[in-house]
Amino acid sequence: MSAPALAPLVFITGASSGIGQALAARYAQAGWRLALVARRTAQMQEWAASRGLGPDRCGIYGADVASVDSIVAAGEACLAAQGLPEVVIANAGISVGMDTAERADLDVMAETFALNNVGLAATFHPFIAAMVRRGSGRLVGIGSVAAIRGLPGHGAYCASKAAVVAYCESVRTELRGSGVRVVTVCPGYVDTPLTRGNRYGMPFLISAEVFADRAFRTIEAGISYRVIPWQMGVVAKLMRVLPNAIYDRAVQGRGRKRRRDEADTPR
Repeated sequence: MSAPALAPLVFITGASSGIGQALAARYAQAGWRLALVARRTAQMQEWAASRGLGPDRCGIYGADVASVDSIVAAGEACLAAQGLPEVVIANAGISVGMDTAERADLDVMAETFALNNVGLAATFHPFIAAMVRRGSGRLVGIGSVAAIRGLPGHGAYCASKAAVVAYCESVRTELRGSGVRVVTVCPGYVDTPLTRGNRYGMPFLISAEVFADRAFRTIEAGISYRVIPWQMGVVAKLMRVLPNAIYDRAVQGRGRKRRRDEADTPR
């Protein structure tokens, strides 16, 4: 008598809070096994225990996604302990305001790129060759509508998320025909610790749980690019076609994201 098939596995970075934790909950609800990655392992362990997810359902990996060696090691540990995931979600990210006139903010920009961009590529790296050999898999990059146009005080974040979109598109074209799909999901405003300190209006704000459900369905469908919620997708397209002079006037005086020395920013 053959052993029962294992439930599919999803690997999620930034899983200790916010969108990452909500995605973990949605996949657990659907019966998937979880491989959760973050620096704060205690929070992930408490979360898994509170939902009755034992080691057979949930693996916990401590890693700093901004360190290539650290996140690659976490991916390799997942492969050894749980096997090859069906879905890899590079969700970990940082969002901090910056002012290029301030020397310290150049370090913030470097940290943002290290986590949001190099860390995303390093998250995918351990799994690509094995997924191609298997002929299936999903690599998911979490972008943002902030990728569409630059916003005042958001230089590092907007640039990093624009790079996420372009990078995922490059990988998608490279893997075309392999059976491995690349999905780019761009959240609008989602109620998480990263957004609660924002000093400006957040239209079409949705909960992390609502976002996670829609993202889950997008990933399952293998859709290459989607903005969630759809209303922000419409807004983003309108912003993209505005002439620069009109756009610049529209965002003049808009509240800026808090800089590192103005408030603690979660990662």
